[in-house]
Amino acid sequence: MNREILTFAYLFLFVFAAFIGYFIWFQVGQSQTVVNNSYNKRVEAQVKRTVRGRILSNDGTVLAETRTDGDGTEKRYYPYGEDLAHLTGYVDRGKTGVEALANFYLLDSHQSAWVKFTNDIFGEKNIGDDVRTTIDLDLQLAAAEAMDGRKGAVVVLEVSTGKILAMVSNPAYDPNIISEQWEDLTAETNKEANLLNRAAQGLYPPGSTFKLVTLLEFIREYPYTWQNFTYDCQGVNEEEDYTIRCYDGTAHGHLTLEQALVESCNGAFAAIGQMLDPEKYTAACEALGFNHKLSFELANSAASFSLEEGSNAWNIARTAIGQGKTQITPLLNAMIAAAVANDGVMMQPYVLEAVLSGEKELEHFEPVVLDTVMTEEEASVIRQMMRAVVRDGTMKSLKTDRYEAYGKTGTAEYITGSDLTHAWFTGFAGEGEECIAVSVIVEGAGTGNQKAVPVAAAVFDEYFMD
Repeated sequence: MNREILTFAYLFLFVFAAFIGYFIWFQVGQSQTVVNNSYNKRVEAQVKRTVRGRILSNDGTVLAETRTDGDGTEKRYYPYGEDLAHLTGYVDRGKTGVEALANFYLLDSHQSAWVKFTNDIFGEKNIGDDVRTTIDLDLQLAAAEAMDGRKGAVVVLEVSTGKILAMVSNPAYDPNIISEQWEDLTAETNKEANLLNRAAQGLYPPGSTFKLVTLLEFIREYPYTWQNFTYDCQGVNEEEDYTIRCYDGTAHGHLTLEQALVESCNGAFAAIGQMLDPEKYTAACEALGFNHKLSFELANSAASFSLEEGSNAWNIARTAIGQGKTQITPLLNAMIAAAVANDGVMMQPYVLEAVLSGEKELEHFEPVVLDTVMTEEEASVIRQMMRAVVRDGTMKSLKTDRYEAYGKTGTAEYITGSDLTHAWFTGFAGEGEECIAVSVIVEGAGTGNQKAVPVAAAVFDEYFMD
């Protein structure tokens, strides 16, 4: 009898402990997800009782707020319209962007109990909490202006923290009139993909910006001999199994490894690709963020890298120069550059900085380290070479006394056999807490030096303005 009682008691305690564990797990990890679910009736109740809170930039400028007209109709207002559309998102046709991410906070209210009581008595709504984002409005507008309406994206990261300081995607839409534009935006005949956040969801061949990854794996696999690498470039480099051209067929002549990066020599990096272990190469790419979605609050696409054992020399050569099957988002390209600047430490990008009730800060979100993706020594070597690309290359607009810039351009072919190319830049400038990473893609625009670098320069100039 005593054994049966003890068994029952232990079983009861186990079930009770499991219930308490589930309750804690739900409150800590799942409550916001449930509250944000569109099928949750509690959300409807909150909307009826709460005026949706504001979305603010990092200096407190209003990026989204609820306005009420004379007859009491509430309307969400976005002062900066298309310039911040993919970041703020919208609420009229489902929820996207920060509107979705922060829905739990924006519909919560931490006004005093007395204010809530009097609001209930007089049928007034409570004022929802505000969220302050990491967005630097001046940088955001500078990046949007520099893009000048061209298709593509810009991402700006604070290197030491992972804060998203700016995120531009073109073409965009006006969130103030999303309902009126909805049919046109979602029509099958609309090929512009206005609703797609190209910065985090757009997938592109990285072109020569990927040579930074190839370079990392090369110095990692050949730690004692990479300094001795040389290559003789004839412009059109014919090997036994493939022929590869440098841009415009330019013959770069005798090159060291650093010079090969400065000149962005396709032949040299194709040759390096043949020297790499495909399995280790793939592992390095996956450690950098390829082949899985990023740990990022907003919707994002998984960059892809594929190089199987036994791949032929042509596929290896194209992969090593950022073509082939490789696809990357502008966000990941910025994260890789930021890791190089940050001594190999990759930070988790984030866009929510704090939750506020009036002037009171209710919650503050701290930086999170994702991983150490390269050693300090590896990062130092790549930084030195990226500096040489700016110093000795053709990036005239990044040569200034106001800041020291590091970068790599790319001219990425996206239709095989065509002259059409995307223009890329990825890099960083500054030091310590004053260091930012910038990734730019301008779709179908031509060369990175001519089309993407000026956009990056406009961002750096704004950030380091005296």
